[in-house]
Amino acid sequence: MQIKKGLALWNQAKKIIPGGSQLLSKRSEQLLPEQWPSYYTRAKGIEVWDLDGNRFVDMSLMGVGACILGYADEDVNRAVKNAVDLGSMSTLNCPEEVELSKQLLELHPWAGMVRFARSGGEIMAVAVRIARAYSRKEKIAFCGYHGWHDWYLSANLADDKNLDGQLLPGLDPLGVPRGLKGTAIPFNYNKIGELENIIKNNDIGVIVMEPVRQRNPENDFLGQVRQIADKCNAVLIFDEISSGWRMTIGGAYQLYGVQPDMVVYAKAMSNGFPMAAVVGKKEVMDSAQNTFISSTYWTERIGPSAALSTIQKMKEKEVPKHLCKIGLLISQNWAKLANEQGLDIQVTTGGILPVPAFDFKYGDQNLALQTLFTQEMLSRGYLAAKHVYVSYAHNEENVEKYMEKVDEVFCMIKKAIEEDEVYHLLKGPVAHTGFKRLT
Repeated sequence: MQIKKGLALWNQAKKIIPGGSQLLSKRSEQLLPEQWPSYYTRAKGIEVWDLDGNRFVDMSLMGVGACILGYADEDVNRAVKNAVDLGSMSTLNCPEEVELSKQLLELHPWAGMVRFARSGGEIMAVAVRIARAYSRKEKIAFCGYHGWHDWYLSANLADDKNLDGQLLPGLDPLGVPRGLKGTAIPFNYNKIGELENIIKNNDIGVIVMEPVRQRNPENDFLGQVRQIADKCNAVLIFDEISSGWRMTIGGAYQLYGVQPDMVVYAKAMSNGFPMAAVVGKKEVMDSAQNTFISSTYWTERIGPSAALSTIQKMKEKEVPKHLCKIGLLISQNWAKLANEQGLDIQVTTGGILPVPAFDFKYGDQNLALQTLFTQEMLSRGYLAAKHVYVSYAHNEENVEKYMEKVDEVFCMIKKAIEEDEVYHLLKGPVAHTGFKRLT
């Protein structure tokens, strides 16, 4: 396998694009430095072709969680092409945004209004702005990863390790106004005492959290957060940008019987086309009219058209059921193969079932082992990392073939560990550390 054009273009990109890519998770150094193909010519289903004509099966990020139905889904593409042909933008509004609002409200009978944007980070900024406008309070308590905007990154102004506990170590808040110091205060998942202490010492107006990620809530954690929000009159926002649509049609919060005041979606709701939404209680959402939230491209037609088609297909095909089935199958097979090879790994069994993950348990060698795994799977025709965003296009046959190669690589890795050959087998540098989230 020759990977030349992608490497050359990536080296060019780093000279003219800060960081080389618009998304930290897509930097080649995060996956396989000096070996990753970096760019694609086309993608279909779970297959990706790079600039050198190599074909890979994607058992990793699947568009960083965006392509829940698979790449270039024909039904969604048909809806988008129709929107393009009819005109993607006009002086008038597109009716699809009203239809999409209605569908989202049908899925969330407790809610009354919807606002749209086109990416996860910006829709979270919209949600926080609306919540602050409603509560008339500045301070936010948060748990989890919520994007790159000032309101969130300001947490590291008070302590540059504040976001470390949210699995975001080392983020520099340079460029964030110092005046935001102390306005965003983190608490850790399943640590209700931390939130209680924040509430005691601060006038909190908004509580923002991912309802589920690597772990499931324990001891009615979400219910206790809801009670605290009610007690201090704070707006409770569930960020379902990563978890949404994968285990239910809508938010994963539905599995736990706790309703937020606002829920935020992006990524999977439109299968790779830019779309994002915040759905909330009418009295809260209506506060958007008391502040300024407006953007031209939030009114284009492609995003709503893609979302309508994606949601319809998810309903018709019971997509979340399939995703959970395949996600569980992957997790079980990783554990089985590692056990057979005597390889020490930890498989994530909680959290978002359709995003299975595993970690090597060898201390300082972990990152090198992960790099070696990605390297060897790539040479066997797979885009692979320590996690998989399962799509509707993945099936049991795909998993079986993938696991045949995983077995080969696990065997090789086990031998390399025993013979202290891990670093000698790497054909390039070890992948970079730092940004440890899936997105």
